Amino acid sequence: MQYVRKMLKDTKGATAIEYGLIAALIAVAAITAMSTLGKTLTNTFTNVSNNMKSS
Repeated sequence: MQYVRKMLKDTKGATAIEYGLIAALIAVAAITAMSTLGKTLTNTFTNVSNNMKSS
């Protein structure tokens, strides 16, 4: 019975899960931002290349 009480009071596992969720959220945000930035850069360099060819 004491083991169960000790497990219920222990918050180390919950803290580790919270840190894992925060890391996953940061990773998703970074991937989304990089994907959007990559598309924007691709369009910009394509426009520059096309303008240089037509000049």
